Amino acid sequence: METERFTPEHRTPICFLAPLSGRKLFAMPRATTPTPRERLIDAAADLFYEQGIGAVGVDLVSKAAGVSKRTLYLVFGSKDQLVAQSLDAKGAAVLDIYLPAPDDAAPPRQQILAVFGRLGEWTALETYRGCPFINTATELADRAHPARRVARDYKLQLRGYFEQQAARGGAEDPGRLAAQLLAFFDGAIVQAVMGTALDSGAIQAAVQALLDAQGVG
Repeated sequence: METERFTPEHRTPICFLAPLSGRKLFAMPRATTPTPRERLIDAAADLFYEQGIGAVGVDLVSKAAGVSKRTLYLVFGSKDQLVAQSLDAKGAAVLDIYLPAPDDAAPPRQQILAVFGRLGEWTALETYRGCPFINTATELADRAHPARRVARDYKLQLRGYFEQQAARGGAEDPGRLAAQLLAFFDGAIVQAVMGTALDSGAIQAAVQALLDAQGVG
């Protein structure tokens, strides 16, 4: 997966957001009976997010998916590839938790603030286990691991979205603002995982200050 700027084509058409509560992170309706690969992807994504990559072996994934371990290895070749491909398959749905619809006509400032509003909703859920991209990069020490590259590239897509909106809103330095917003976004995630989360009002006020400093309307 190559690093790209965010474009609407990266978005999944699945209605993933409403409501956030009572839903698994990777719950995605399918129009047809899922293939063995899709069942393995679904099971792996949920288990890795809920329990951690190191704690989940291929035996558990196979059992949860109702697919033989032999088939798992035939399809993915290794656990490393299963981790990478399951994260990649669900990455767009993770971004959809935060990002407004591509046809949203709201002003850029409002769209950026909405991203942080949705972050606040998600981090408040009992099922919240952090950001799957951050979790993956933190768990895997090998910087060359394929799943770490997937995690990085989706984070860059989020930064690209911030930069796109910042430019539309007239920011003095869209790239710098996007980097600041992403740093604050990821910091808020870590605080939520640590149990020291900021309240939604404090998050919105901090983002407003960043936008004001760059003149984003």
